[in-house]
Amino acid sequence: MIHRVQRTIDGKDLILETGELATQAGGSVKVQYGETIVLATATMSNSAREGVDFLPLSVDIEERHYAIGKIPGSFFRREGRPTTEAVLGSRVTDRTIRPLIPKKIRNEIQVLLTVLSADRVNPHDTIALVGASAALTISNVPFDGPVSATRVGYMDGELVTNLTYENLSETDLDLVVAGSENAIVMVEGGAKK
Repeated sequence: MIHRVQRTIDGKDLILETGELATQAGGSVKVQYGETIVLATATMSNSAREGVDFLPLSVDIEERHYAIGKIPGSFFRREGRPTTEAVLGSRVTDRTIRPLIPKKIRNEIQVLLTVLSADRVNPHDTIALVGASAALTISNVPFDGPVSATRVGYMDGELVTNLTYENLSETDLDLVVAGSENAIVMVEGGAKK
């Protein structure tokens, strides 16, 4: 059965949908904002990993050429290494969700965020974080969520949320804020000047 939740944020629909894709994962959610679509899946192993004294959590954002309408051909048929944006987005997601999973967990947890469509307008990192939180929330992973995220900028003397790629080139501040209903969980930012 397909479940769908839709809200309008800053004039665009944010759509979360589950029950259609990756149904064998512990939790899977397709998130769409504008024309950017990310499939978020979360799985946890049945038993604890032996010999570790940390939470074995891995978060990966996978960008594919087909997401922007390109299919690799001829000699270069494989996808390349993760882009800097994908690596940084994975780290932001990891830093947000890691503190919300009990420290005693030793089961391997994998969160895979696959960009299915990139509209080249909306950055996919905050969309992926929302998807990761939703997938973890409906999975068997003990998770003290959900959380959400937004990108905040400072333009023309005002704070602006949900920045587009165009806004990012114009803003003096690029701040990603993630939080739950009760608290801010993670803040990462950069500024010009």
